Amino acid sequence: MNDKLKEEIRKSHEILKQGGVILYPTDTIWGLGCDATNAEAVKKIYEIKKRTEHKSMLVLLEDVGKIASYADVPDIAFELLEVTDQPTTIIYPNAKRLANNLIAEDQTIGIRITKEEFTRSLLFRFNRPLVSTSANVSGEPSPRFYDEISKEIKNAVDYIVDYRRQDHTPALPSGIIKLGLKGEIQIIRK
Repeated sequence: MNDKLKEEIRKSHEILKQGGVILYPTDTIWGLGCDATNAEAVKKIYEIKKRTEHKSMLVLLEDVGKIASYADVPDIAFELLEVTDQPTTIIYPNAKRLANNLIAEDQTIGIRITKEEFTRSLLFRFNRPLVSTSANVSGEPSPRFYDEISKEIKNAVDYIVDYRRQDHTPALPSGIIKLGLKGEIQIIRK
């Protein structure tokens, strides 16, 4: 890992520890992120997106072994994670240890395990889940690249990560699968 990337991880980590919101590249598209255990930080993201708290957001983790700390994990989840070759968000039942305003009304939470270098390293250092939601005002198109993010969003965050800003590799939103406690599977988005 180069020194510039290490410095971006350090700066982002400091902002997250202070309850701030970052604008950062993920394994899918550019996202808004904060400490998923900090209700005030989560509230800031809802305000930036002009979105009601009734529409939950997903969280990123860097390690499959950490999922059970934040939700119940049906056995089928591990099998799904092993066979997927694209970023996949799984909605788990009985969310816990996360900000209450992040958890859906049915007590579920969407979690994605990231394989992207920056977010994996940041998550490892932060040692808490990170909110990940598209970097746009609710109802507007999700920006595919950094240069498509509105000035409104850029001006509202506490820190903009200076990594992969020039990257125009096509990225797609993650697939979304919802799991029930008895192993029921519902595909929300392929």
